[in-house]
Amino acid sequence: MRRRHDGTAAGSTRCATIAPMRRFASPETMHYTQDPNTPPAATVSFDDFMKVDIRVGTVMAADPFPEARKPAYKLTIDFGAGVGIKKSSAQITGRYSLEQLPGKRVLAVVNFPPRQVGPVRSEVLVLGLADDADHTILVTPEHHVPNGARLT
Repeated sequence: MRRRHDGTAAGSTRCATIAPMRRFASPETMHYTQDPNTPPAATVSFDDFMKVDIRVGTVMAADPFPEARKPAYKLTIDFGAGVGIKKSSAQITGRYSLEQLPGKRVLAVVNFPPRQVGPVRSEVLVLGLADDADHTILVTPEHHVPNGARLT
């Protein structure tokens, strides 16, 4: 039986229901949506927007990720007691060194399904914006808020 990268059988209901979200959340798709000349995405209701759980966390550790197809780091992020400590893969090597990341505050989507990125199980989607040089700039809070604070 063929298995997908998330461990489920090909053709299973679980794969069919989360496959559209995977396409939406893939780094390749997100790269194109960050073009400032792209028209707005389809309209969503406020209720749909509120389903996306975006929280603040503090990077505890950043490690090299040589197995990644595109340059990336493995991040360990503390989102406080409610969400806990999560792992993520982030393509942020163009703008950040490994030494700059521990202690950095970041925003991430914490309720997407986990995604297997090579040997790393990415549990959250760290948010960033592309600068003029096409490097990802992390979205961070301007003032201190506690780990786990939700974007409202």
